[in-house]
Amino acid sequence: MIWLTRLNGHEFVLNADLIEQIESIPDTVITMVDGRKHMVTENAYEVVDRVIRFRNSILEAPRLVPAPAPTPSREGSVHRLEPRKKDQN
Repeated sequence: MIWLTRLNGHEFVLNADLIEQIESIPDTVITMVDGRKHMVTENAYEVVDRVIRFRNSILEAPRLVPAPAPTPSREGSVHRLEPRKKDQN
């Protein structure tokens, strides 16, 4: 998800995974996979940069890993956040 600004100055959050194309005609128009269009104040390069930074943040985010459980519980497995090790893919 990335923060963008509509032409009227209101900020909104856009699902970056659903962007089909970005045009500058001269305002920046983002077309989504379902055909909806959003006009934003940011230029196409800024939008692309935000998408790249968003995706990089996902790759660097801690991953959920199962916590060791000495005995099974009725509630199911327990998970905790642990940093991903550099040698893991």
